[in-house]
Amino acid sequence: METPARIAATPDALDFTVENVEKALHQLYYDPNIENKNLAQKWLMQAQVSPQAWQFCWALLSPDKVPEIQYFGASALHTKISRYWSDIPTDQYESLKSQLFSQIACFSSGSKMVLTRLCVALASLALNTMPEAWPGAVAEMVRVFQEEGGGVDGRARCLALLELLTVLPEEFQTSRLPQYRKGQVRGALGREWGSVCPLLQQLLRRTDSPGAVKARVLRCLSSWVLLDVPLSESEGLVHDCFSALPDPELFDTAVEAIVNAISQPDSQRYVNTLLKLVPQVLALQEQLREAVQNGDMETCHGICRIAVTLGENHSRTLLEQVDHWQSFLALVNMIMFCTGIPGHYPVNETTSSLTLTFWYTLQDEIMSFESDKQAVYLQVYRPVYFQLVDVLLHKAQFPSDQEYASWSSDEKEQFRIYRVDISDTLMYVYEMLGAELLSNLYDKLGRLLTNAEQPTSWQHTEALLYGFQSIAETIDVNYSDVIPGLIGLIPRININNVQLADTVMFTIGALAEWLADHPVMLSSVLPLVLQALGNPDLSVSSVSTLKKICRECKYDLPPYATNIVAVSQEVLIKQIHKTSQCMWLMQALGFLLSALPVEDILRNLHSLITPYIQQLEKLADETPNPSNKLAIIHILGLLSNLFTTLDISKQDDESADSSAPPVKTAPPPPGPNPVVVVLQQVFALIQTVLSKWLNDSQVVEAVCAIFEKSVKTLLHDFAPMVSQLSEMLGQMYGTIPQGIGGGASRSLMDQFAEVLFCLNKHCFSLLTVWLKEALQPPGFPSSRVTAEQKDNFSQQILRERVNKRRVKDIVKEFTLLCRGLHGTEYAAEY
Repeated sequence: METPARIAATPDALDFTVENVEKALHQLYYDPNIENKNLAQKWLMQAQVSPQAWQFCWALLSPDKVPEIQYFGASALHTKISRYWSDIPTDQYESLKSQLFSQIACFSSGSKMVLTRLCVALASLALNTMPEAWPGAVAEMVRVFQEEGGGVDGRARCLALLELLTVLPEEFQTSRLPQYRKGQVRGALGREWGSVCPLLQQLLRRTDSPGAVKARVLRCLSSWVLLDVPLSESEGLVHDCFSALPDPELFDTAVEAIVNAISQPDSQRYVNTLLKLVPQVLALQEQLREAVQNGDMETCHGICRIAVTLGENHSRTLLEQVDHWQSFLALVNMIMFCTGIPGHYPVNETTSSLTLTFWYTLQDEIMSFESDKQAVYLQVYRPVYFQLVDVLLHKAQFPSDQEYASWSSDEKEQFRIYRVDISDTLMYVYEMLGAELLSNLYDKLGRLLTNAEQPTSWQHTEALLYGFQSIAETIDVNYSDVIPGLIGLIPRININNVQLADTVMFTIGALAEWLADHPVMLSSVLPLVLQALGNPDLSVSSVSTLKKICRECKYDLPPYATNIVAVSQEVLIKQIHKTSQCMWLMQALGFLLSALPVEDILRNLHSLITPYIQQLEKLADETPNPSNKLAIIHILGLLSNLFTTLDISKQDDESADSSAPPVKTAPPPPGPNPVVVVLQQVFALIQTVLSKWLNDSQVVEAVCAIFEKSVKTLLHDFAPMVSQLSEMLGQMYGTIPQGIGGGASRSLMDQFAEVLFCLNKHCFSLLTVWLKEALQPPGFPSSRVTAEQKDNFSQQILRERVNKRRVKDIVKEFTLLCRGLHGTEYAAEY
C-alpha cells in the first residue's frame, strides 16, 4: 500500500478509498513534517471532490471513527451537495435526505462539530430542492425531529433541530445559488417562518426549557431575521428577547438577536412595532446603571448596542412620530448616558465609542427636514448637542499622569484613535451649533484660566483646547470673534505637561490661516513654538506647527526670520528631531526664506547649508559603507526638502481672483535664483558623491530628488543647470542602462512612456531624429523586432502628442514584442 504522501503526489481515482482517506487524515493531523501535511491536505481536497466521495463519506461517519475522521466525512458530503448538486440524480434526492436525517439524529448526542457539518449539508440539500422538489422543507424538519424514536432523548433532538434551523439561513447567505434561484429560495424561506416562529416562541417561553436550549433559540432567531423576516412577524419573539436580558447566560445571544432584528433595512416600515420597542429599551436603564456601578463592561456594551441600533437605524422614523417626541428624546438621553459612561476609554470602559455614529445620523436627519420642521427639532435638540460637546470633551480628557503611565502602548494608541473620532464628531456638530459653539468653549476656557481660587487640572484645559483645535483645523474660523481672545489666553496656560504642550502646538497650527490675516498676533504665539522646537517630546507638533505658520504667514515673518533660522539651525545641529521632522523643518525654512530679499536668502542659505556641505565633502572622501550612506541620504534629503518650498516667484494662486485683497509680494529679484546659485556651488560635490555611489539606487534616488524638486519649484529659472544635469543623468543612465527591449522590469514601462511623451510634446523635431538614430542598429533594442515594427513604433509615438494613456499602451505593446510575449496569456495579465 502506498503512503498518502505518494498518493497525494500521484492521485488516481482508485486510490480514494476509506483506508487511504483515513491515512491521509492521520498524516494531516499528526505528521510533524510540514511538507507531508501539505501533500496530505492537497490529496484530501481532491478526494473530497472525487466521485468516490459518495462511497467513503458515509463510511467515515461510522460511530467507531474518531471525530476528526467523521468531520471530514460530513464536510465531504456538504461539498458534494453544495458544489456538485447537478451531478446528483433526482431519484436520489429522497434517499439522500433520509440518510442525512438519520445521521443528524445519530450525532445529536455525539460530536458537536460533526453535527453542525451534517446540518449544513442537509441545509444545502434543502436550498437546492426548495420550493419545487421539497415544498414545506422546514415544516418537515420540525415534524421529523419532534417525533419520538431513534432512542435519542428529547433535549438532544431539540438542540439538533435548532442547530439545523440556525444553519439554514446562514447557508443561504453563503450559498452559490444562481441569482434567479436566490430570489425563489428567499421567498420560500420567508414562507417557512410560519413553521419556525411558533416553535421558537414555545421553547423560549417554557419555564422548564434548559438555558442551552434557550440560547440556541436566540441564535436561531438571529439567523432568521437576517432573511428580512418582517419585524411585525418577529415582534413577539423580540419582546421575549428583552425578557431574556436579565439572565447572564442568555444576555449576549439576546442582545445579538434584538440588534439583528431591529437593524434590518425593512424594519422601518413597521412604525407601530418600533414605537412599542422604545419603552422596552428605556426600561433597560436600571440594568445599565447597575452594570456601570458594578464595572460590568459587557452588560453596558450590550445594552448600549441595543439603544444605539434602534436610534441609529430609525432616528428619522421616530423623529417623525411627533406625538411620541418625549419618548424618543428619552432614548436620545439614554444614548447620551452611554456616551458619557464613567471611566477612561479603552481601559475602564469600551461602550462610549459605539455611540458616536448615532450623533452623526441624528444630526443628518434633523438637518434634512424642511426649514420650518427643522426649526422645531433644533429647538429641542440644540441643547442636547451642547450637552454632547461637554460630554465628549470630558471623555477626551487624559487620565492622571500616574494612571496614564500604567497604560500599555496599545491602550494609549486606542485612546489616541478614540480622541480623533471625538475630534471628527465635534467638527461635524459645529455644522449644527455654529459660532455659538466656539463662544461656549472660549467662555469655559477663559473661566478656567482666570479662576485663581480653584486650581486647574491640565487635563481640563487640554480637552477644551482640543475642542478648539478640532473645529479650527477644518472650519474657516476667520470670522470668529473669539479667536483673538483665544490667542491671548494661550500664553497664560501653565504648560507643565507634554500632552498639553502638544495640544497647544496643534491649536496654534490649526489657527495658522487666521494668523496670516491677523499678523499682529504672531508675536504672542511664535515664541512658544520656537521654544517647543527644542523639546524632542514635542517634535511632531512643534515642527508641523512651524511649517504651517511659515507656509501661511511667510510674508509677515521677515522680522522674525533671523530668530527662526537660528533656532532651527540649533535643533538640526543637535539632532533633536527624527529624519521626517528634519525634512518638515527644512520645508518650513524654505517657505520662510521665499519671502525674504534675495541677498537675505543667500546669506541665510549660506549659514544654513554650509555645515551640511562640509559634512558631505568629508563623506564624499570616505570609502562607501552603510553608516556614511545613511548620512549622505539624510543630507541630500534636507537639501531637496528645502528646495521643494523655496520659491521666490511669489505667484499666489489667489491673486487671479479680482475680489481677493491684494497679495503681499516683494519686487521681482535681480540676478539668478538663489536655489540655482546653491545648486551650482554644490553640483561638483554631488557629482563626486554620485561617482562613488553610482551603483546604489537609494543614493541615486536621493540625488535625483534634489533636482526633481528644484525643477518643479524653479521651472524656467532652472535653465542655467539644464546642460549639467543632462550630462549627469546620462552618466547615471549609462551605468545601469534599462530600455524597453527587455533589459528592465515591465513595471518601469510607464516611466519610459512619460519620458517619450514629454520629449514628443516639447522637442518634437529632435525626438524624430533621435528615435531614428537609436532604433537604426540591427538587433536593438531586441532581435525579436523587425525594422518594420521599429519604424511602426516610431511613427505611433510621434503621432501622440496629447494622449499620454495611448503612449503608455504603445510602449507596453512594443516591449511585449521585444520580449517575445505579445499575444501570450502571461501578457494578458500585464
